[in-house]
Amino acid sequence: MTCYFVIVGHNDNPVFEMDVPKAAEGSKTEDRRHLTQFVAHAALDLVDEAKWQHGNLFLKTVDRYNDLTVTGFVTASQMRFILVSDSSRNTNENLRSFFLEVYELFIKALLNPFYTPNTPISSANFKKKVQQAAKKYL
Repeated sequence: MTCYFVIVGHNDNPVFEMDVPKAAEGSKTEDRRHLTQFVAHAALDLVDEAKWQHGNLFLKTVDRYNDLTVTGFVTASQMRFILVSDSSRNTNENLRSFFLEVYELFIKALLNPFYTPNTPISSANFKKKVQQAAKKYL
């Protein structure tokens, strides 16, 4: 099972996206990638609704689709972090820790004077650190 993580910008544009492989994948990896992207995109409206209902940054489980669970996190600047993963593997505390660590990395990326907000993050260092956080918590 692969986790799919995406940071969605203010105009519903993907700022950063990454697949986090958990085990040896079969031949349906490409189909699974399209499915997880579709599920994440479909959950954007639910994340927007949930961010106004809850006062927290961490929104916990926002949506479910078959064996996939969509978890959301909203930053103070209203950027949305969405994680689509296998529902049986992750605890809320691990997910919260993952989102908080990625949020810290995201803030550091925003502080870079050469980065324009709401544009794709192409830093290899950022991707490497997000992968390390995913291995640690997911």
